[in-house]
Amino acid sequence: MTVDTLAVETPSDVADTPDSTIPSVAATTPEPTPEPTSEAAPAPKKAPAKKAAGKKTKTIELTLTVTGTADGEWHAELKQGTTYLARGLAVAAAAVSRAAKELHEDLSTPIDEVIEEARSQQAAKVAALEAELEAAKKALADLD
Repeated sequence: MTVDTLAVETPSDVADTPDSTIPSVAATTPEPTPEPTSEAAPAPKKAPAKKAAGKKTKTIELTLTVTGTADGEWHAELKQGTTYLARGLAVAAAAVSRAAKELHEDLSTPIDEVIEEARSQQAAKVAALEAELEAAKKALADLD
């Protein structure tokens, strides 16, 4: 908060000072002055130092590769440079979907489409196997 005030002049002990040399409040335009500070007030804060132009922030590059199959099996590997930190880790499709959603929508949309396609293929496979099982049960019953 800034308050514009005029500095108060201390009265002079000299009696011969004419009153005309002291400017009146109405005749002068007050200039903004900083807020008065007490002796206990902290020094004004300096602007933060700028980083040197030659220094760059150190970055760490990790490569996470997630692969999936049409059967819905997902695996992950983590690499730093040319060194593998983890390899061939089995991960659930739901975990892949959640991780992609956490990272970015542009990642989660295509991954969810791939997972949904694998889900549809597995559902069709289950339906075909159930039909085959029913046919086998019927054939077994006819043999009795």
